[in-house]
Amino acid sequence: MDRASIETRAIRVLRPIVITVLAVITLFPFLYMLMLSVRPIEDLLQNPGRLWIDPSEWTLRTYREVLDPAEDGGQGFLRFLTNSAIVSVAATAFTLLVSIPGAYAVARLRFFGRRQVHFLFLAVYLFPSILLAIPLFVLFTRLGLRGSLAGLTLVYIAQTVPVSIYMLRNYLTTIPESLEEAAAVDGYSRLQTLRKVVLPLAAPAVMANALYVFMIAWNEFLFALLFLVEDRADWTVSLGLAQLSGGIEVSKTVLMAGSVVLTLPIVILFFAAERLLTEGLTAGADKG
Repeated sequence: MDRASIETRAIRVLRPIVITVLAVITLFPFLYMLMLSVRPIEDLLQNPGRLWIDPSEWTLRTYREVLDPAEDGGQGFLRFLTNSAIVSVAATAFTLLVSIPGAYAVARLRFFGRRQVHFLFLAVYLFPSILLAIPLFVLFTRLGLRGSLAGLTLVYIAQTVPVSIYMLRNYLTTIPESLEEAAAVDGYSRLQTLRKVVLPLAAPAVMANALYVFMIAWNEFLFALLFLVEDRADWTVSLGLAQLSGGIEVSKTVLMAGSVVLTLPIVILFFAAERLLTEGLTAGADKG
């Protein structure tokens, strides 16, 4: 038996084993968190090492406590989820609104410094967030935007636009210019070409970019703490979860329920757009 045959057989045997091990390592923490969130606190205290309980013993009391308003004795996560959704959707929409034409301009238009400008966008990430926090805090305080969801949304847009332009530019350069030239012959303007020709072809990259921006805005904690900590009604879900984790009187089952509430929307979005996300992340990797 030659070496190639041995390697082929070894790969055929090892592939399912490796996939299974990786799946268990990846899914087990989330499944354990989910099981703790539906586990009665009394049972957890009596038998903390128990990993599985019968479905008849599950309880949704922890989720009711997490989602109910603070006035009713809950943690108010339903309000936090609404705030996070508003900020994340707005940040994603405005980031795409700016980064799509910006990426197209860098990819197609000819101007001085064109080759360097898209790298300059990434210079923003040379500075850690904590270094930008104090200047932004002072600026937004003077502008009267501190303590508002609109101010936090502006911060997220400023954070994500540079890298969004860089990511989309790499994809747009893979679209043949001949398609745009044909559209120009048909009488399309630049804007019509971008809307009717380029965007449909770039849909996977746009979707991947949108998910990237949404996840940053949904999970971000530092700027949310700086801008929204004074008014609990404006908290995002990441702030609410930090408050749960720091509360001595909050049970771990309630904390796990809050973690599930924070994580589940991202997981659902990821699997709903998994195909487009994969195409968007891999296409254009050989160019740009």
